[in-house]
Amino acid sequence: MAAVAATASPTLVASSAQPGRPRQLSLTRRPHSRQRGQLIRGLRSCHRQTHVCTAAAAPQSTTENEEIRKHKLASELKKSMKSDELPDEVDVVVVGAGIGGLTCGALLAKYGLSVAVCESHTIPGGAAHSFVRDGYCFDSGPSYFLGLSDPKNRSLNALKQVIDVLDEKLETAVYDRADFIFPEGLFRCKADREAYEAGILRFGGDEALKEWRELDAAMSSLGSMAATTPFAAFRDGPGMALTFGKYLPQMIDTGFFQEHGLAGGLELLQGNFSMLLDKHVKSPFLRQLMELECFVISGVLSKDTSAGEMAYLFKERNSLGAKYDYPMGGSQALIDALVRGMRKHGGKLALGTHVEQIVVEGAAGATGVRLKKGGRVIRARRAVVTNASVWDTVLHGLLPENTIPPERIEAIKNADVCDSFMHLHLGIDATGLPEGQEGLGIHHLVLNSWKDGIDSNLNVFNISIPSVLDPSLAPAGKHVVHIYGAANEPWSHWEGVKYGSAEYKKLKEERAEPLWKALEKVIPDIRERAEVTLVGTPLTHQRFVRRHKGTYGPGLNVGQTNLYTGGAAGPQTGVPNLLACGDSMFPGIGVPAAAASGMYAAHSLVGVLPHLSLLNSKPGRNL
Repeated sequence: MAAVAATASPTLVASSAQPGRPRQLSLTRRPHSRQRGQLIRGLRSCHRQTHVCTAAAAPQSTTENEEIRKHKLASELKKSMKSDELPDEVDVVVVGAGIGGLTCGALLAKYGLSVAVCESHTIPGGAAHSFVRDGYCFDSGPSYFLGLSDPKNRSLNALKQVIDVLDEKLETAVYDRADFIFPEGLFRCKADREAYEAGILRFGGDEALKEWRELDAAMSSLGSMAATTPFAAFRDGPGMALTFGKYLPQMIDTGFFQEHGLAGGLELLQGNFSMLLDKHVKSPFLRQLMELECFVISGVLSKDTSAGEMAYLFKERNSLGAKYDYPMGGSQALIDALVRGMRKHGGKLALGTHVEQIVVEGAAGATGVRLKKGGRVIRARRAVVTNASVWDTVLHGLLPENTIPPERIEAIKNADVCDSFMHLHLGIDATGLPEGQEGLGIHHLVLNSWKDGIDSNLNVFNISIPSVLDPSLAPAGKHVVHIYGAANEPWSHWEGVKYGSAEYKKLKEERAEPLWKALEKVIPDIRERAEVTLVGTPLTHQRFVRRHKGTYGPGLNVGQTNLYTGGAAGPQTGVPNLLACGDSMFPGIGVPAAAASGMYAAHSLVGVLPHLSLLNSKPGRNL
């Protein structure tokens, strides 16, 4: 999942369940103060569950280790909820504490600028935050990572590079496979070239394997080029000639332009993955597998997925010693590392602080933000950066009317967006389940049908069971389970449906049923095991994460155009001193991509010399 910006995330309330039935999610409308109150009550509940017992009896249900675990969860939640007081004026105001906004704010603070990040929700992270319910710690969004466990300054992952620049620590667990459950059987997707080829041979035959090797060879120099051209070098304006020029020798060494020529190379760098598939792949299975890989990574098919992005992915995943990573403590550990790094350099993060509007003053452009509470204005001496999506920034009142030209507003209205999500977050009884990564495994993907189309409604599901690797996320003998259908739940099913209505409850139950059935392919008796059940819908994303139509993100290759301006990709919005980051900006959807967009925006606001100084520290393997 991509990071999202600027405001509230789901507040999920598990209501009491009848014996033998899972608890169902209840969503109720409440002001932000009540959201904070609910989180605080949850935190206090963790402490009560930890400490309450009588002198006359032994503890009723928790061991000493369980008490320690719950206390730790409560303590970490309290740390994540810490909010700063904001000064009246700073160098840069960032709207939204998603991964893009936090990356931008943290880097700017590292460079010595004064930064204020305003976040509507009471916990940072956007779609990547974690939350605690009944002693279970859930990731609200992404849980699939590469490169987080690489040694300092040796990662290809843009987010890990930023964490390294901030000199922050990150504890991870590593594993080497995800299980893809296809209609024909189990395809074990390992971070290993030979194992991946064995799966292609098994399902697609000799011809598919031959074509894969041809495609892999065709991607080789492109993947090297993409890895050699670091996101940390991107900046707006002519200074990029210097920051990019630093890597010219490595770019030449890849042989990319010798292989493709200047014109052909530039076309491929900016082109979609379908260009390569159309040229090299005829096998039906291999073509479908590649479309699935694109959809899982970017939420769209190959015709709208960057060729460079996919070449980069395969290069990273199939390289010697590659492995998947999971951050211990959940995805919130990533967010907390960014927040710590920003604060230690003087940056401020204000939670429960909703930005009502970005202040725009004629030719001066963006000069600050107006907060909803009390109408207070925080002035920005240099710039404002919006981490909200282009749709939420332009179409939903974050910018004053007439700030963006009418023709661009129409283009933004008509731009393709991905469909939304359905989620199930479960706390389950793990009794009798296979143990460890070699048993149950942390990640699974379920594909119902090739024939219906990879991107058809509720056809592909991602499943994460992170407590397999991090037992602290669940009570002893339990597991945390998260399944979601990303970019395959149409908004049209939910538009006009009222929260809490009988129609909403019925639709929620109906649309969650395919997720239960997908889970049953991994854990057949999952319904009987479920002790806590939280259901998220497109309305959850629209309401709490403030996503336009609950969308997963842009349904197009944002490397080919800037949705704000219609021009070249980059952080500019066409409004003086207003920049943007997040998944609706280059390079698009995904955690590393969102972090890269924040880097791009931050470096566009600092001088070339300090930017070059940071690059000289070589914060990543591709640098």
